[in-house]
Amino acid sequence: MLEALPILHDPWFYVAAMPAVILIGLSKGGFGPGTSLLALPLMSLTIPPLQAAAITLPVLCIMDLAGLWAYRKTWDRANMMIILPGALVGILIGTLTADWVSNRGVQIIIGLVAVVFVLDKWLRKGSPQPAPMNVKKGLFWSVISGFTSFIAHAGGPPLSVYLVPQRLDKTLFVGTSIVYFTVLNYVKLIPYAWLGQLSAVNLGTAAILAPVAVAGVYLGMWLHKFLSDRAFYLIIYGITFLCGLKLLADGLGL
Repeated sequence: MLEALPILHDPWFYVAAMPAVILIGLSKGGFGPGTSLLALPLMSLTIPPLQAAAITLPVLCIMDLAGLWAYRKTWDRANMMIILPGALVGILIGTLTADWVSNRGVQIIIGLVAVVFVLDKWLRKGSPQPAPMNVKKGLFWSVISGFTSFIAHAGGPPLSVYLVPQRLDKTLFVGTSIVYFTVLNYVKLIPYAWLGQLSAVNLGTAAILAPVAVAGVYLGMWLHKFLSDRAFYLIIYGITFLCGLKLLADGLGL
């Protein structure tokens, strides 16, 4: 049956892709949100970044269903009313500018946002109160998130800039993120198909990787239960900072 699927046959691709999709699954399951940012650069070691993004999108969509079922009753509806419309605008901007956008430029911008955001939190004196919802900030960062999600599946850091300061309960944070990115990823299928990125080879390769990815989701859900809220946010800040440095390095060609 596998022989009948149009797939990539380079064994080195799967050496990079298997741990990459496990990282995505862990993130989708609520353990170490943001680790999925490391997946695309890892896969891009063996194939072009655009093809890596195209293969990853259907895998993300399959994983989203597993996560969505687990967190279907635990997400912030008030925040979603702000961030989802903004993200859809960001996806539209990404679609219309796909031919002109530099991947390196996007990596540098996302990396700077992530690093500055975390450094600001680490270096700020005192313990500020949780930030309230803010329509203007939510719309701004969700537009950026939708755009970077479309270009490089990297919508997490901009979304974190808005959501993390609110100090939501860890499960509410994860559930909100999962519902948000589920909608975004399924919407992205339309422009990705329109741009010709969902080829038979890419879809067949995604089908091979999907079971590994779903296993990663359930592993992430299991690990999520053992984290306190404090440990959860320490992990988020740490991973966001490391991912920001990684994106900066990639964008600057270091």
